[in-house]
Amino acid sequence: MSKRVLVKFSGEVLAADAGFGVETSILKFISEEIKELLDNNIQVGIVIGGGNFVRGVSAAQDGLIRRTTGDHMGMLATVINALAMQEAIEHIGIPVRVQSAIKMEQFCEPYIARRAARHLEKNRVVIFAAGTGNPFFTTDTAAVLRAVEISSDMIIKATKVDGVYTKDPKKFSDAKKLPELSYDDALKDDIKVMDDTAIALAKENALPIAVCNMMDKSSLLKAAKGDYNHCSIVKFKEN
Repeated sequence: MSKRVLVKFSGEVLAADAGFGVETSILKFISEEIKELLDNNIQVGIVIGGGNFVRGVSAAQDGLIRRTTGDHMGMLATVINALAMQEAIEHIGIPVRVQSAIKMEQFCEPYIARRAARHLEKNRVVIFAAGTGNPFFTTDTAAVLRAVEISSDMIIKATKVDGVYTKDPKKFSDAKKLPELSYDDALKDDIKVMDDTAIALAKENALPIAVCNMMDKSSLLKAAKGDYNHCSIVKFKEN
């Protein structure tokens, strides 16, 4: 069983069917799932995307806004989500800290790896905001980077589907689930797990990535315990 995990949520999942903003019922559900991990003596770090407010690529697509500025806007969106998640987790009595890759001391702590590790050792949840702090890097890459820096045992990518498929299972009835993939499998163009930079960094550090449906009760705990029947796992394949 993992002792420390990094959970990656997309910003879109926080918006639910509204497609924009933050749905408090989703925050409540996620916070209970995080509590379940802590109740099983698993330390938790979190990275949340910002797509429910703005994506850098989308903001810059017509050329009016530069990609660098668009990505800065996206980083700020992740801070909004991190603060919302902090409130939800604290509401059920769990200590939590937000650390941002961009300094904004009025809202949260600056990211310091050693301080983050100390928070985790004290069973505080740490939410890592503002991505890597640099444009042109996704929150997937930020999640892998932070997971490596805090010596996480694995990444759990919490999505809207229960694993990795050959194609979108919500659009194609013949989509096949891939229960186990190598890092090289995950880098193939038709397989969408994380972006290539994130996968390459995970491979370099032999960091397993579990992909599960965040709305399946206890899916995070099952993945952390090594039960991959309900999800897909990306790791080095044994010979």
